[in-house]
Amino acid sequence: MNYTTGTGDLQHWLVSEDGFRTEWLGKGEAVFSLGNGYMGLRSVTEEHYANEKRNSFVAGTFNKFAENEVTELPNAADILWMEFKLNGIRFDLTQGTILTYRRTLNLKKAELVREVTWQSPDGNVYDLTFRRFVSMAHLHVIAQRVTITPKQDSTLSLTSGINGQMTNSGVQHFLEGTKRLYDGRFMQQIQTTTESGIDFVFHSVHRFHQRESIEPMSIIKMDRRQIFFDYSDVRIPANETLTIEKYSTIFTSRDHDMTADTTEELASFALNATREVEAKGYDRLFADHVQAFDELVWSRTPITIRSKDMFDQLAIRFAQYHLAVMTPKHDNRMNIGAKGLSGEGYKGHTFWDSEIFILPYYTYTNPTIARSLLEYRYLSLPGAHRKANENGYDGAMFPWESAWLDDGEVTPIWGAADIVTGEATKIWSGFIEQHITSDIAFAAWQYYHVTGDQDFMDRYGYELLIDTAKFWASRLEWNESENRYEINQVVGPDEYKEHVNNNAFTNYTAHWNIQKAIEYVELLRREKPELYERLNEKLDLQATETRFHHVLDLIYLPQVREDGVLPQDDTYLQKEIIDLTKYKNQENVGSLFYDYNLEQVNEIQVSKQADVMILMYLLEDLFSAEIKRSNWEYYEPKTLHDSSLSLSTHSVLASDLGDQELAYDLFRRASEIDLGPNMKTSDAGIHAASLGGIWQAVINGFGGVRMTSGNLLISPMLPKAWDELRFPIAWKGETLDIWATHDQVTVTRRSPSTKPLVIEVYGEKQTILDTFTSEVLSV
Repeated sequence: MNYTTGTGDLQHWLVSEDGFRTEWLGKGEAVFSLGNGYMGLRSVTEEHYANEKRNSFVAGTFNKFAENEVTELPNAADILWMEFKLNGIRFDLTQGTILTYRRTLNLKKAELVREVTWQSPDGNVYDLTFRRFVSMAHLHVIAQRVTITPKQDSTLSLTSGINGQMTNSGVQHFLEGTKRLYDGRFMQQIQTTTESGIDFVFHSVHRFHQRESIEPMSIIKMDRRQIFFDYSDVRIPANETLTIEKYSTIFTSRDHDMTADTTEELASFALNATREVEAKGYDRLFADHVQAFDELVWSRTPITIRSKDMFDQLAIRFAQYHLAVMTPKHDNRMNIGAKGLSGEGYKGHTFWDSEIFILPYYTYTNPTIARSLLEYRYLSLPGAHRKANENGYDGAMFPWESAWLDDGEVTPIWGAADIVTGEATKIWSGFIEQHITSDIAFAAWQYYHVTGDQDFMDRYGYELLIDTAKFWASRLEWNESENRYEINQVVGPDEYKEHVNNNAFTNYTAHWNIQKAIEYVELLRREKPELYERLNEKLDLQATETRFHHVLDLIYLPQVREDGVLPQDDTYLQKEIIDLTKYKNQENVGSLFYDYNLEQVNEIQVSKQADVMILMYLLEDLFSAEIKRSNWEYYEPKTLHDSSLSLSTHSVLASDLGDQELAYDLFRRASEIDLGPNMKTSDAGIHAASLGGIWQAVINGFGGVRMTSGNLLISPMLPKAWDELRFPIAWKGETLDIWATHDQVTVTRRSPSTKPLVIEVYGEKQTILDTFTSEVLSV
């Protein structure tokens, strides 16, 4: 991987690959993946290779293969597929000689470009350039452009079309479907998912240019789940260029804006749309795409870092790029998968990653998208109610893994091999990792206080916060001997500890959830009586409120010991302490399980990821700086960061503690999860939550932006490597531009107002009409 290829206007905008090795295909396929939130394409090459993983996903189109499996995003037909023969020899980078090679993702333009000079086994030489993009302006459109310039007179044969033989690691989610050719040029394939019954309609059409438009000799072919053209005897004189353009579209019956009542109407609509797409041409489509991407990301949320190592600037742009291409901003029935739309990992399911690690990016930069993601949780309440009921509880018990709105819990039951027993390890998260319910409540509360979106609270927010609290009030278990309510047999954020009692993160956030619900029930009764009555009918607020008041002060909250350490759960601090040095210095995550199984790890003081520490990040006003430091010093050495969620959280906390260099080191390590030199980390897809965490490390950590008790705090503390940080944030319906150096911070209201804005800068309240500048204070 090469991160220094950009120059001029593209400096720190390009992520490149300078070598081709089939054993490392997964890295580039994920890191270079393209998308627009509606769909995502793993960036395989046009031609096929061993070890590739050809994935195309459309958000929200979940399907279940069999009753004993869980629903997943189906791997849709491959429309990138193109096979070339030059002078009768297949273009294959494992054969012949690669004279030059570079593949580059242009983050600014969201375009993938592969440039190759290839000498075939017969000694002939060809320059080939492959371009593609997934349009941000036209969500259903994929466009490819290939140019071939031979050094000698040559002929080309091309096979290209739609390949519906794709599987999810062997599982075929589609029925055979139908295939047809229209106008002698437009290939159409229709397939339907086997269980969810979603129609997919694919179209592809080609154009050829050689000085002027040409129509090569061709024959249309169909095979099982395939339709394709064979083009033959396309003559290319030496040093002249042949250009091939391929325009493809994907539509589904799940599309939010689709009014077609039948498969035939959907197919007809999609065909006409594809005709219009081809008529626009590549350059027009690309210009529209670049403009739409810029308006969504780069002009709206520019982040500028002036660093001694400008990889840092590239890293935050890489994070923003992928956050844009993975997020289904077009449809509130959908959310973000743990691998975005870049791979089969985690089956496209949504976790707490979305609310705790990704949502803050949108809450502070594009509240419209943040609201849509939260509305997904509201719309999925029926599944949360069903899970609560099945477990004997009340209220909304959100699934650990979510897919389509009414799917409910979709966490697989069995996972990796147990190194000791040789059996599959049971995945308990879907049963007892329950903190996600309060995580969602926290995210809704945070969104409201940052944006001031009262309409969201009236329509969704109050109900979410009260319904989730209703679950916790029913989940509590009475301990007669201790005269308190407890939460037992859970998995906390540290997933290396299962079936624990009184996990601090779970208990504190459940208590917080109930406390906020009490506040809002009282507010509704006092200030919004009509809304109170409506929710009273749905949630029985009178009885629920009585239960809330009864349990609140009786919930057991683990207390800080004399040494300042907050017990992670009832038994963590009594478990065995071992030397974790080799696991802390591991090259690949999870190396602990080469030596221990999960049952043994459960008895060791070792954590997968931040647990107590993320509690002190989210509910930071409950804990003093001294307590945070004591817990950092105790838990950080025992945390292996085996989850990509962990490093960014610790980076923010290190900033809070005034250790900017450690914070910077952790930020860099988080940035290198996908971008780093390890060529196997991203095979299953990019790490979506880590990318949101990188933004938090920059903005909440080094930028010092926080919201506590409804107030905005800004206290930037840059690492030594940085000279300057500039970024915007959304706050209460307006945009603030923050510029921080080592000496001062300036906060500017992008639209000055006569209404004063009160914020805290380094702990001191400041009133801002247009611009405020403060000297940097040490923490």
